[in-house]
Amino acid sequence: MKLSIDTLSVLKNFASINQGIMFKKGKTLRTVSPQKNVMAEATVSDEFPTDFGVYDLNNFLSVLSLHKEEPTIDFQDNNVLISGLQGRSKIKYRFCAPHMIVVAPEKAITMPDPEISFELKAEDFDWIMKAASVLSSPCVTIDSDGSKVFISTYDPTNDAAHTDALEICNGTGTKYKMVFKLENIKMLPGSYDVKISSKGISHFKHKTLNVQYWIATETDSKYGA
Repeated sequence: MKLSIDTLSVLKNFASINQGIMFKKGKTLRTVSPQKNVMAEATVSDEFPTDFGVYDLNNFLSVLSLHKEEPTIDFQDNNVLISGLQGRSKIKYRFCAPHMIVVAPEKAITMPDPEISFELKAEDFDWIMKAASVLSSPCVTIDSDGSKVFISTYDPTNDAAHTDALEICNGTGTKYKMVFKLENIKMLPGSYDVKISSKGISHFKHKTLNVQYWIATETDSKYGA
């Protein structure tokens, strides 16, 4: 078996959410943050033949990247055998037990009916993440004055902080402010269909990749206030 570039890209992204991962037989990859406030799911082209756990996903990916050419992966009882250099190198990478890592739920989260829905364009997502980094903002918000909807940088502990508010679409007449910790927004670049429930959960579905994320909103979020 050889892993595609798209699968490797998803795994690199998932490693930013959780150090470990439990691979399941098939084409669906899932991960959840240790705090269980972020969950991600992707359907990839590669099909994994068995269940297996990896304790340090970044390390596993680094081992794969040792080879300039795509390494061959063979699954054995307690490990994968990673072959490269025309078969001269054979790395035995051990599986870990499920209890050693935080394992994602078997099924996707069932979203409550969302009060907020819109498309987040790739250039807007990229802009606000860069702005939040430059402005040292710990949070971003999806907020509306009723007329317009904005994605904004936000620091709940500093009223004098520098901020950026980027208009993204028209409002629906309802005022709200949904708060997200920047550290929880670890999504692949691209455009997303976004749905947010006032019950504390949001859903980001990638427009072109078969990847989706569920991210908890913070307790200071407000809807209809």
